[in-house]
Amino acid sequence: MENLPSPLVIEILSRLKDSTDLARCRVVSNTLNEASYEVRSLTLVCSMSRYLKSRSPETKHLITPFKTVLKNLVLRSPNLESVSLGVDRSLGGISFDDVEDESDDLHLTDFNFIQDWLPSLSKSIKSLSVSDFWVQSCWRQSQALSLISSTCHGLVQLVVRNAWLVVDGLCLMPTLTNLTLEFVRLDDEDLNMLNTCFPNLTQLNLIGVGGLKEPKINLPHLRTCQWSVSNAPLSLNISAPSLVDFHLKCIKPRLLFLEAPSLSNFNLSLENTDELVLKNCGNIQCLQLEVECFSLGYILSMFQRCVAVERLSLDFVRKTPRVVDVGADQVREFGLDMLLNYFPNIRYLSLGSEAWRVMESSFCRGSLENGIETKTLKELVAYIVVLEIEFTLAFIFSVLDKCTQLGGVSLLIHSDVDPCVAGNLISACRTKFPGVRWRWGIWKEGIKDTWVSDGI
Repeated sequence: MENLPSPLVIEILSRLKDSTDLARCRVVSNTLNEASYEVRSLTLVCSMSRYLKSRSPETKHLITPFKTVLKNLVLRSPNLESVSLGVDRSLGGISFDDVEDESDDLHLTDFNFIQDWLPSLSKSIKSLSVSDFWVQSCWRQSQALSLISSTCHGLVQLVVRNAWLVVDGLCLMPTLTNLTLEFVRLDDEDLNMLNTCFPNLTQLNLIGVGGLKEPKINLPHLRTCQWSVSNAPLSLNISAPSLVDFHLKCIKPRLLFLEAPSLSNFNLSLENTDELVLKNCGNIQCLQLEVECFSLGYILSMFQRCVAVERLSLDFVRKTPRVVDVGADQVREFGLDMLLNYFPNIRYLSLGSEAWRVMESSFCRGSLENGIETKTLKELVAYIVVLEIEFTLAFIFSVLDKCTQLGGVSLLIHSDVDPCVAGNLISACRTKFPGVRWRWGIWKEGIKDTWVSDGI
């Protein structure tokens, strides 16, 4: 590496996954030593091994404190544009019972700790990521946001995980466009400070953020958003005229209001709600729904003006078998006609295992009327559990008889289904509809789908 151009050496060192290696590089050669002070990116993660050694009486005197390592690296690298520090995910399994003291050596959102090194990067830093140690941070309020907002005038991306954040003293950050808060307690009940101080966000990720009661997102430039909400908020209100891609997972808010005229891809996981209001959402083209079986009719009716939907994925929130059976009885006429009535222009349809099961049960009970043919649906994906092969085959055939332009059908069969039964199902389908492009696979809860054949 002595003969490599200096910019290339700096780029290599900036990509180190563990920046503690920088110290080792400095003693290898003069070239690496000089280049190490010019790195633009720093990543430092406290591993489980380091954590255990720092606690062991036999080895703790050999371990340099994690915060000290970080401060030394930052103060010797004045050109840093990106800093990422945190604890390894494996430390998330450590509980309060495993901790015998009230140490703060890994409390990484501690105001005083951040104040020791962040001001030196105020002009250069553009990206900051802090993943705190939950056992030490969850009961300690942090004013890190106020310090970051008042110090980092050119910050573009901010990620904070596993912390308790207050918004007192939060300043306007006009350059910030990307914000991620994950497993954070945020003392901003309605998200007013977030909307006010981060007005130019284009990407927002709120994953498991607590402390919210009636949160409102009102961001004119927001384009992509992922929001996972607990059952605590009474209502959710989203107004985002530029929003294109929205993933929302919530439980049972009383009110869900969404105004997003540019929304194209909407992924909604919702058990139930007293009121769902979709305002100016007629441009949705790709819709993914995971809802409670009981509320299907109401929720679908709220999408009746979304006629631009071409790709629809549907499944039901998983419940115990007994509850699901009751839900199936209450949705006795759940079939393709019901979906096509609300989404007449869908070309692609994916049915999760629960949605397929309820639809197949409705068919087998004879509660579905003979619907008209449809020529819009071109591709079908279904996750199935074969209980009675005769019923499953009859339902599959009825779907293909109705959807005359179906060119491709992908069936993922649960791994617990007898291979002989699955083989007979596949053979019967190919024989009955040889002109269809069949694709077969295996699915199981919590495991990635496995495709056995492709386009037979």
